[in-house]
Amino acid sequence: MDAFYASVEQRDDASLRGKPLAVGGSPQSRGVVAAASYEAREFGVRSAMPMARAVRLCPQLLIVPPDFARYKAASQQVMAILRSATPLVEPLSLDEAYLDVTENLWHEPLARDVAVRIKQLIVEKVGLTASAGVAPNKFLAKIASGWKKPDGLTVIAPERVESFLQQLPASALWGVGPVTAKKLKAIGIERLVDVRAANSQLLAKTVGSLADWLVQLSHGEDPRPVRPDRASKSISSETTYAADLEDFGEMNREIARLARSLAESLRRKRLRARTVTIKVRYADFTTVTRSHTVESFTNAPAELVNRAQTLLERTDAGRRPVRLLGVGAHGLAREDAPAPLLGAAEDISPR
Repeated sequence: MDAFYASVEQRDDASLRGKPLAVGGSPQSRGVVAAASYEAREFGVRSAMPMARAVRLCPQLLIVPPDFARYKAASQQVMAILRSATPLVEPLSLDEAYLDVTENLWHEPLARDVAVRIKQLIVEKVGLTASAGVAPNKFLAKIASGWKKPDGLTVIAPERVESFLQQLPASALWGVGPVTAKKLKAIGIERLVDVRAANSQLLAKTVGSLADWLVQLSHGEDPRPVRPDRASKSISSETTYAADLEDFGEMNREIARLARSLAESLRRKRLRARTVTIKVRYADFTTVTRSHTVESFTNAPAELVNRAQTLLERTDAGRRPVRLLGVGAHGLAREDAPAPLLGAAEDISPR
């Protein structure tokens, strides 16, 4: 979907249309941008940016708080349209999904025609626009979907894959963020296709276990299927505070609150977790994580609170001001699933 949260707001409020808009928290309370309209993006406003910075970039920026109930309702409409084309829909978030339309319910022989029809239905039934990428695999389709936003449609036919890859920077590779891109550049890899000619030992030394995957992607190969039953891998709850927390007791209470919220989310989704992780961001933006894994799966609030608070004691919380706290659950299993026999493990690592 195109600037999903912001587009929903503009759809529902005519006074916001055609104006720079950000969905998110107040700049006075350390809010961040959850979504920015394309009018706001022209000023450099981007999602995950501190709202205070967004306002400096665009003084006329309009800000609205998020309304996730409306976004979820719009998402459900969109996903219903996608599933009317094929049962092979793998949602990635409220506003993005993969579809395998090799054989589709509309009996369209060309994937491009499926994409065109989906886009039209989303406009007609939801009042929003979407961008689509059509390609032989997930990696290429994902890149293509962002190629001509907003309201874009990019088709990469098999015979065009190589010429398309030749245009891409190394940062287009899956798993290559700004830090990894900088490391690759340091060893002479700036274009995606440069990965193919890289010394394998040097590449492995630079990016570790990611090396083989990047080589595969550099050839345009991605064997991962669309999995409509893709299970949740993690659930988390976090808060950025308007003023830094300095009292450890207050931090401890906040971690408990977040852990209870996490337990409620797990129970609502009928999931249990083996691993509890906390995130602590200090006033200077340094961020650390601490995690603990045990044999048994749980969604019991008291146990999650106890483990999260124990992890908090292994940080500098209380000795350093804290601006953000978070609690997450990983290693998830459904409540009715048999628990595998797994050894206990523990990981305490800074990030």
